[in-house]
Amino acid sequence: MYSEIRKREIIKNTIFIIFILILAVIPTHYIYYKFQGNRDIDFSSESLDVVYHETSGDKLTISKVTPVTDSVGLSSSKAYNISIKNNLTERVNYKIRILQDVETILEDECEEYLIPEDDIRISVKVNKKENKIYNLSELEDGVLLENTIEALANNNIAIRLWVNQDSTLPRGAFLHYHGIIQVVEKDYSIAIIDEDEKNDGLE
Repeated sequence: MYSEIRKREIIKNTIFIIFILILAVIPTHYIYYKFQGNRDIDFSSESLDVVYHETSGDKLTISKVTPVTDSVGLSSSKAYNISIKNNLTERVNYKIRILQDVETILEDECEEYLIPEDDIRISVKVNKKENKIYNLSELEDGVLLENTIEALANNNIAIRLWVNQDSTLPRGAFLHYHGIIQVVEKDYSIAIIDEDEKNDGLE
């Protein structure tokens, strides 16, 4: 008799634990994928899939002057992460360009408050390779990276920017930088965010 009661208790407790786990897992799973969907903005072409992983999409921003060394900039500045996938069975060449976000500058009316590109350091890292660091003003035609992606491969790219430690701008000044990341394919087509798709993803 005792063993029968004990057996029922075990079954009852097991069912209760499973029920609790289901209640915990399903909402977590839903929230995770909804969150991921909000962050990922996708572009597809015949050759490449491009995913911007930040809620800001293809936009880069500095909103305050905080000069730091390169090592501090690499460790503490925000990373703008991009994934690029090659859909073809052949190599594909692409470029990443960094340009002024003219639309945001005009909207914010901050033309007089822009951080000079000479004062901005920018780094790019592809997969597990070393970071390459430049002054933003050094980029010819805004080209930060020229790269080749292997057939059916994935490239994960991290971009960071910060104010150069040698900047003479007033520390803490609310000066701005607004930039846009462009992924340019071999045929010169550009992955541009569709604002309607972006807004749909954020609802």
